[in-house]
Amino acid sequence: MRLAEEDLDAREKALAAVAREAGELARRLFADPANFSTKMKGPQDFITAADSAVERAIVERLSSEFPGDAFLGEEGGASGSGSRLWVIDPIDGTANFAHGIPHFCVSIALLAGSELALGAIAAPMYGELYLARRGRGASLNGRKMSVVAHADIRQSVIELGWSSRLPARDYTAMLERVLATGATFMRAGSGALGLAYVADGRTHGYCERHINSWDALAGLLLVREAGGWTNDFLAGDGLTKGNPVIACTPGLREALVAATGVGEPNPQLTRRMS
Repeated sequence: MRLAEEDLDAREKALAAVAREAGELARRLFADPANFSTKMKGPQDFITAADSAVERAIVERLSSEFPGDAFLGEEGGASGSGSRLWVIDPIDGTANFAHGIPHFCVSIALLAGSELALGAIAAPMYGELYLARRGRGASLNGRKMSVVAHADIRQSVIELGWSSRLPARDYTAMLERVLATGATFMRAGSGALGLAYVADGRTHGYCERHINSWDALAGLLLVREAGGWTNDFLAGDGLTKGNPVIACTPGLREALVAATGVGEPNPQLTRRMS
């Protein structure tokens, strides 16, 4: 269901404000580790009290302005019903956050039916706010973004995300294939910021064998609106169970898909994650 332009206008304005506020809250919590406790959901899968506090603040603000909207948060799960769904990762890069590393962000996306309509990523330690609206482009702190015009895999920087939900050999095999192309790689610990960096032309591609929707949706819209290419992440059960993700400057699509083995969702992978 496509939202009327005036409804999107209101949500876009609110999204920018909420992302800034949530980022500032995350920044204050990060500045004093005594403010939050840390637990483990699994190997290298951290959760802090800050995650819950930031998500709660986002949901409370947006639900007060748009009481008919639904929510899907990394920590709080699904709430509400309807065709307008906010998908929230309160702190993407929680392991970084928990270890005092400032590379983390708040990621918020809006789905209107099956359409990815809005996305915002706030990286408070860098003073950065990324925003995208379907059909209207993407920006960083008000500056229009675009992926870099680049088609030589041998001169590319590709970020490869890793998840403990899959065997380590899946990651190392993909890494070996990417390196064999002549590209170099990085891993910074935040899938949302990894996608944002592709959108801003800082890197040339991002790939991960499995990522959740709250980590990826805002960044995917940023890349698309900045002129990049991404796979159809929401195919199948991508929204609720996650999928592989790949995003890059269009000139690298063929080479990167061939090297990573990621291009379209893998039904066997989706079943493995259920």
